[in-house]
Amino acid sequence: MRVLGIETSCDETAASVVSADGVLSDVVYTQTVHAAYLGVVPELASRAHAEKLASVVQDALDKAGIEKPDAVAATSGPGLIGAVLVGLSMAKGLALGWGVPFIGVNHLEGHLLSPMLEDPAPEFPFLGLVVSGGHTTLYLAKSLGDYEEIASTVDDAAGEAYDKTARVLGLGYPGGPLIDRLAQRGDPLAIPLPRPKVKGSQDWSFSGLKTAVRQRHQKFPGDKPEDIAASFQRAVVEVLLQRVRVAAKETGVTRLALAGGVAANSELRAAAQAMKGIQVFLPPRSRCTDNGAMIAHAGRLRLLAGQRDGPGIGARSNWPLHSLRPPA
Repeated sequence: MRVLGIETSCDETAASVVSADGVLSDVVYTQTVHAAYLGVVPELASRAHAEKLASVVQDALDKAGIEKPDAVAATSGPGLIGAVLVGLSMAKGLALGWGVPFIGVNHLEGHLLSPMLEDPAPEFPFLGLVVSGGHTTLYLAKSLGDYEEIASTVDDAAGEAYDKTARVLGLGYPGGPLIDRLAQRGDPLAIPLPRPKVKGSQDWSFSGLKTAVRQRHQKFPGDKPEDIAASFQRAVVEVLLQRVRVAAKETGVTRLALAGGVAANSELRAAAQAMKGIQVFLPPRSRCTDNGAMIAHAGRLRLLAGQRDGPGIGARSNWPLHSLRPPA
C-alpha cells in the first residue's frame, strides 16, 4: 500500500509517499517568513501552506514515480487550527477525487512512530520521548494506539525554552539549531543553572530554567554566549534523560525512541546513545522536524489495521496522544 502523507500543522508544508519498501519520497518546504517575528505567526503559516501545498504534493508524487497513491493520510491535529485545515481539506479532496481511502493522523503519533521508518526499528513496547517546540512528553508505547503518558512539561516545552533562550542571546529564530551550534564552542559547566523539578511529580518544568538564563544574562552581561548556550543545553538534556532512566527502571522497558524537533539536537542524541542498558532509536535529523513521511507511516499502519475515516473528520488544535485508541 502506497500512502500519501500530508503535514501542515505548523510552519512546514510537507508531503511524502511511504510504502512497504520504505520512504519513496519526502518533500518539505520550510516557511522562512516567521524568522522576522521570532516565532510562528499562525495566519502567515496558513497562507504559506495554501500557496505551496499543491506543488509540494505534486513533487512528492513525481519523486515517488506514481500518479496517485493507494490511500491518503493527513495531520488532523494537534496544531495551529488554520494550518491543519489547509492540509486536511486538500487530503480529503484528493482521496475523494481519486476514490481511495482517507485517514486523519494525530501529529504526535506521527512523531512517536517515526523511528519505525528506520532499520533497526523499535518494537512495542518502547518508551517514546517526543520533544519539540510545542510538546515535551514521555510515553510508554504499548501497541499501535495504546500510549500511556508517563511525564510531560507543566509549562514551556523544551523547544520553546530553546527559542526563548536564543532570543535572550540575540541569536534569532528558530533557536534550537542556533543554540546547538553555539553550545559546541562553550563550556557546559561554566554557568550554574538549575535543574528544575516539579514538587511531588516526575513532570518537567522549563520556564524556570529559561528565566534563570535571562536573569543570569542581565546580571552578568560579560558571560560568553557560547558558555550560556552550552550550560543551558546541558541542563535540558540532563533533566530529560534523568526522567527516561527512572521510567526505564519503573517499567522495565529499555527501548527508547526519540522524536520531535529537539531530537535533532547533537548533545541529546549523543547523551541518549551513551546511556547504559537502554537501546536508543533515532530518526535522521531531517525527519525529526515535521514531515510528511511520519504522517504517511502512521496512517499506513492504521490503514493496514483496517481503520478508515470519513469526510466528517475535523481539524483539532488539541488532541492528546494518550486519548487515542488502537484501530478497531
